[in-house]
Amino acid sequence: MTYCIEEINGEREISKLDQMTLNRAREVAISAAYEAGRLTRERFGTLDHYEEKDDHGDIVTEVDHLAEAIILNKIRLVFPDHKIRSEEYGENDMQSDWTWLVDPLDGTNNFAIGMPLFGISITLVFERTVVLAVIYEPMTDRLYVSSENEGTYCNTKPVSMGAAKAFKKARVGWIQGHAVQNEQRAVKLRHYIDVNTKRMMRLWAPTLQWTMLARGDLDAIIVYNSEGEDLYSGILMVKEAGGVIFDYDGNPFSGMIGQPYLIACHPEHKSYFMNMIKEGLS
Repeated sequence: MTYCIEEINGEREISKLDQMTLNRAREVAISAAYEAGRLTRERFGTLDHYEEKDDHGDIVTEVDHLAEAIILNKIRLVFPDHKIRSEEYGENDMQSDWTWLVDPLDGTNNFAIGMPLFGISITLVFERTVVLAVIYEPMTDRLYVSSENEGTYCNTKPVSMGAAKAFKKARVGWIQGHAVQNEQRAVKLRHYIDVNTKRMMRLWAPTLQWTMLARGDLDAIIVYNSEGEDLYSGILMVKEAGGVIFDYDGNPFSGMIGQPYLIACHPEHKSYFMNMIKEGLS
C-alpha cells in the first residue's frame, strides 16, 4: 500500500487512502486497548510476584507481557508491514513510515502494589509525527482517543481545556525519566515546583496525568528527560484538547526527541510556567 501525506498551504493533509488507514488503525487501537484493559482489570489485585527491570525501580509483571501480546497481535494482524516499538517487546525489524508505540501497562508499579492508577497507551506515528493516540483507564472505564487535527474525545465526548482557569497556586504534574533519579538539577527543580504550587503530582502513570491536563484537572505538566512509549500519546491528547507543548526555552515542540525537557499547559499560562522553570533552575 502507498502512503502519502501532502503539503497544502504549509499544512499537512492526509490523502483519502491514508485516512482509510488511520480510520482502520483507530478501530484496531481501540479494540486492543479495551481487550488489554479488560485483562488488567481482571488481574488487578491477584499479582503475587514481579521482576525488577533495572536498578532504577522499574519493574515488569506477567500482566505487562500478556497485555502487550494482545495489543501487538491485533496490530500485526491488520498492519503486518508497520514498525512497532513496545515497552517490553522492543522493536520489530520492519522498515516503515508508520510506527506504533505501545505501553501495555503504564503504571506497573501502581498495579503491582494494588493501587488502581494505571492505563494502556497506544500511539501511531507517521514519519515522526504523531497522528493517533489511544489511552484507556481500565479501572474507570475511560477511553481517550485523539487524532491529528480532529480533537480529543473521552468515551466519544469531546474533551477541551476551554478557557484558561485562574489560580493562586497551580496544580502541576511532574514526569521524569527512570534514569533521572536524584540528579541534582532535577531535585532542585522538583523542590522549587513542590513549594511554589498548590500540588505537585507524581502518579507513576504519566498517561493518566496527560488525560488530567487535557480535561483541565491539572494546570500544567513538567517533563524532565522522560522519553518513552507513553509520552507521545499524552502530548497529542493535550494538543488536540487545546493545550500547548514547548521546551524550557519556550520553543514549540513537535515531532519526537530523545531527551525531552518540556512544559505543557493552557496557551494563556505559557509565560507563567516558563518563568517557574527559569526561577526553579536559576
